[in-house]
Amino acid sequence: MSAFFSKRRVSFLSGALLSASLVAACSTSRAPPETQGLTQAEARPSRANYAPRDDAAPTTPAPVEDESANSAVALAAPPPPESAAPAPQRRATPAQQQAMGKAMPAKPMASGVALGSMGVGPGGGGAMAVAPAPMAEKSKKEMQAEDKSLTEAGNTFEAYKPNAFTETTKDALSTFAADVDTASYSMARRYLQNGQLPPTHAVRVEEFVNYFKYRYTPPEEGAFTVHLEGAPSPFNARRHFVRVGVQGKVVSRSQRKPAHLVFLVDTSGSMASSDKLPLALESIKIAVKNLNENDTVALVTYAGSTKDVLPPTPATDVKKIHAALDTLAAGGGTAMGSGMETAYKHAVKKASGSVVSRVVVLTDGDANIGPNLSAKDMLASVQRYVSEGVTLTTVGFGMGNYHDSLMEQLADKGNGNSFYVDSMKEARKVFETQLTGTLEVIAKDVKFQVEFNPKAVNRYRLMGYENRDIADKDFRDDKVDAGEIGAGHTVTALYEVELTGESQELATVRIRAKAPNGTEAKEQAFPLTHANMKASMEAASSDFRFAAAVAATADILRAAPAAEGWSLATAQKLAEGAVGSDTERTEFVKLIGQARALTSASARGR
Repeated sequence: MSAFFSKRRVSFLSGALLSASLVAACSTSRAPPETQGLTQAEARPSRANYAPRDDAAPTTPAPVEDESANSAVALAAPPPPESAAPAPQRRATPAQQQAMGKAMPAKPMASGVALGSMGVGPGGGGAMAVAPAPMAEKSKKEMQAEDKSLTEAGNTFEAYKPNAFTETTKDALSTFAADVDTASYSMARRYLQNGQLPPTHAVRVEEFVNYFKYRYTPPEEGAFTVHLEGAPSPFNARRHFVRVGVQGKVVSRSQRKPAHLVFLVDTSGSMASSDKLPLALESIKIAVKNLNENDTVALVTYAGSTKDVLPPTPATDVKKIHAALDTLAAGGGTAMGSGMETAYKHAVKKASGSVVSRVVVLTDGDANIGPNLSAKDMLASVQRYVSEGVTLTTVGFGMGNYHDSLMEQLADKGNGNSFYVDSMKEARKVFETQLTGTLEVIAKDVKFQVEFNPKAVNRYRLMGYENRDIADKDFRDDKVDAGEIGAGHTVTALYEVELTGESQELATVRIRAKAPNGTEAKEQAFPLTHANMKASMEAASSDFRFAAAVAATADILRAAPAAEGWSLATAQKLAEGAVGSDTERTEFVKLIGQARALTSASARGR
């Protein structure tokens, strides 16, 4: 985007942290170990005019079912509460209580509104709501200048200001990098299952949306296909949602290149709890079980110092690998930077065009000793290895001192992805399917640029991807780093737009990407027309409706200004109609119910 659209990273001020600590000290409830740092002291950014709407919200939080609860491996369970007191809930700020206590003026909502898809047949179009003149809104520069520092006791998150609406006549281009991370969703799920709303700055819309599977048609040739769809918003009658969906080509396990995985395991003292190191070790065993006979595994640990535990070993030598893992125990400081460099030195020895070489970091992200403590310093020390083709996966564990910001930044700059594992169920999803199933990169430095037609679109905003923003001028600069897409990956992005009602082409979606070992990118363009837009939400595909519900829920949870007055009840109803037999979607609907109950309880001052 323009200079005004460059991402805003916000550090957490010690004064805010002190305030949070003082409030926590006044609490009469004692937080269980897994929720330390997530107490009533943790408050959303105060907005006098904002509060998530919850029509007919339940009055008591209903526990969310966790299919992994009966797992034979009890290591996944968070530490039990130290007392029988219920999990503390965040109390709404006075401004939020006032906002939720007042009856908000009812805004006309379009019922049965929808989002559409590429290749719509005859009759796919429909009457489009004409958006009135855009309301006055602060410029991007003004909003960035007002950015406030946020704090989260114990856990560290990077704070990004949600994308604001942009007037198309002033800036018609929206440019961002592909992102297939999912850590934010599984982290938020853990908060909700622990009886707490997630901090606003822990919620990243794109990671909520991309956590779920979508049934996009894979390409018959080439690296990926693009699926476009749009429909009216059920939250605002003047707006529409537009979805850009990408499906990477599928490479079967037997067809993919041999892989060399270097597992870098944090064995410091902070990893001692059952939901950290023990769960991380079980996760590695799951990954090894799903590797091929030509794959190899190495193991490096770091605590007060770095240690080579296992040299490159065939994945078929399960007994040797398990024996090495079973020797690990937690203790000491956290020299993460030194561990990263050692792991990359091992990985680069195998890196080539015919071998997938990847470092997999398993940690709570709490780096506290050694020469390189920040993501920037760590990556600077291994940059030469990254440029030689070594990719990175960061996998987070635990609560109370979790450094989400470090994990996210490492993955973004290390040409990889970031996950968060909160249970054995999630460990199986990440290490059985997502990691081993998508090891092979099929396209790198993948960039998206959507050019909106000012005659057809008054305003637009990208929902999420704030940390993947790219300057418009850098779209065709092949030296600028972007995101990677692995075999079988899907990437989904949603926009909220206000249309003029004219029948022009709405936008052009351009995607630029390099081959896995290439240096020059190829560009493709796809038109978004009225034929891609549905007349109602019911007419949209179930994948589109569900993605819209997920994005809206994330925007509500992070208190995005553009989502002011949106209702979790509306999002839940939209999601319920698109669940089908998908267990993960069913779980999401239950989580919305939990969020509604917690929001209602918070508004009542409980």
